[in-house]
Formats: sequence, C-alpha cells, structure tokens
Amino acid sequence: MRAILAGGGTGGHVIPALAIAQELQKTYGAELLFIGTARGIENRLVPEAGFSLRLIEVGALNRVSLATRFKTFLGLPGAVMAARRMLSEFQPDVVIGVGGYASGPAMLAAILERTPTLAFEPNVVPGFANRMVARWVSGAAVHFEETARYFRNAEVTGVPVRQAFFDMAEKGRGSEKNTLLVFGGSQGAHAINLAMMQGLPELLKQTPGLHIIHQTGERDYNDAQSAYQRMGASAEVSRFINDMPSFFALADLLLCRSGASTVAEIAAAGKPAIFVPFPRAADDHQRFNAQALERAGAAVVLEETKLDDVWLAETVSALLGDPARLERMSRAARSLSHPHAARDIAAMAAQLAGLPG
Repeated sequence: MRAILAGGGTGGHVIPALAIAQELQKTYGAELLFIGTARGIENRLVPEAGFSLRLIEVGALNRVSLATRFKTFLGLPGAVMAARRMLSEFQPDVVIGVGGYASGPAMLAAILERTPTLAFEPNVVPGFANRMVARWVSGAAVHFEETARYFRNAEVTGVPVRQAFFDMAEKGRGSEKNTLLVFGGSQGAHAINLAMMQGLPELLKQTPGLHIIHQTGERDYNDAQSAYQRMGASAEVSRFINDMPSFFALADLLLCRSGASTVAEIAAAGKPAIFVPFPRAADDHQRFNAQALERAGAAVVLEETKLDDVWLAETVSALLGDPARLERMSRAARSLSHPHAARDIAAMAAQLAGLPG
C-alpha cells in the first residue's frame, strides 16, 4: 500500500497526520509520502518522524487581501500540476488530505488522476481546502457528527490524540486544591493572559485557595510571573509545557482556546473547560468547535470581546464551586472522545486503497 498525506502548516494539521501515517505504517506496512509547503511546521516534524516530504508552492486564499487571493488563484494551476507530477512518480493507492495550504492542490490532483481520496476534517466547519474538494472526495473522516453533511461517505472517527490524554481520564485528581489550568497553545494566548493578570485580584477573592497553572508563551511570561508574585497567588507559570497530559491530570478546570487538537485532547482526558475561541481563526472554526462542546454540556464559551475580569472570575468561581456540574461536564467531554481515531482513519484509507477489510 502506498499513501500520500497532503497538507500542514500548523501542528493541528501535522500532528494528527503523523499519527495516521504511523498507524498506516504499523498496521498495513504502507509506504508514505507527505506533501507540504516550505513555510509549514511539517518541514520540521515530518522529517523528524522519519517520513519523506515533498514541497509545492501555494499561497493562502482564506482571510487574505484581494491581491494575495488573486496571486494564489494564478498560481493554483501550477501547484496542482506539481502535485500531479508527484502523484505520477509515487503512484499512491490513496491520497489523504489533512487540511492546510498543500491539501487543496494535492487532493485536486488526486481527483483529476482518479486516485481514491480521503479528507480528514477535525473542525465542526471544514476548512477552505476541504470545502474546495468536499463534493468529489471518495470519503471523509470527521470529528463531529454535524460535519458529515459536508462530505460524501463521511464517518465520525474523531481526531488522533496521544494515549496519555486518555490515560489521564482514568486517574483521580492530583491535587487537593481547586486547580485551574490556563494555556493558549505553544505561543500562548495574549488576550487570555491579559484577562488573567487583570482579573487576578477578583479571581482570588471569589475563589480562595485557588491554584493556577499557566502556560503563557514567551511574550507574556515575565509580566504574568510578576502579577502572580505581587498577589501572593499559588501559581506555576511556564513559558511552555512539554508534558501537557500530566498537567491536565492536576486540573479541575481548563481555560483555553478551542482549536481542533485542544478540543480532542480535552474530550480524551474528560476535562471540563472554559473556551475562549480565537476570534480571527480561519472560518471562525474555533467558535464552532467550542459551541459544539458547549451544546454537549462539556464546556462554557466566553467570547474574547467579553473577557473582562468580573465575568472571568464569576465563571471560574461558579464552576469550581459546583463539583457536581464539573463531573457532568467531564462525563459529557469523555462521551465525545475517540480512542481509536488513528486506527479507524487508517482503516478507511486502506479500504479506499483496495485492501481487504
């Protein structure tokens, strides 16, 4: 079996793609090739994982200026032709699009070559690349039931997540204190950081004894550290957290963004969350992701524009003061988890490639 995984740009695209690739390799002995662009994180992560990577040149179409969009459209036929040459050389049995810049041209090339295609879509509303090819793909692996309507032959598989997050769901609390875990991705989330620093006096007043674990990113680390020290708060402040599953285990409540990978990790760990969607995310996908968990009873959504110190403090205090509600939220989150996502997506790809079930 030979498979191409196309797309990337961010860890939210590349990390699940690597999990799928590893499952294809382990279970089906697949030969694999990644197609990405020169500016994506795939340039570091894919070679580090031991996979081959080819690059195509393609610009952005979503949330960019008219001039950039026009330039991208002009270059799109060349990107598709480059991808077709790669397909011709590699001769894949299936092409898996994981979203991101390279996904669209590679999937279009596969459709033109009549190669089976599988779209992987972790968000409630598909990204631009997957929307572009949705009507023609052979199948789709989605995270949310409501996403299936965008595609033919869609299956709800979930998003591949490290086993450590599922293991956390089986463990009890690691601390006697009420613990709030705050993070915003590897770079932090400036708006959340500011809200925490400004709202700290009110937060500590409403939630005495609160312990805070805060990943700030590099930009706000020093200011946040100083704010916690001035208030005498019980806090662990880090620029970056490497072992996030262990900190999930300590937390009673999370305050974070709502990207697809974060949402999947929260479901896997069965943790209640306050989501602050990034308002400038492509297609507003973070808001839709957050609202999906809120509808399920697993999360509360605070819009960034309303993230003032009083609202934040009252929301955190109300949730931590209601253990029964936190437990219901945990169960609701866990009900949305998919422990075998990588296996199920790989099985879909293998079936499309013509391997016996």
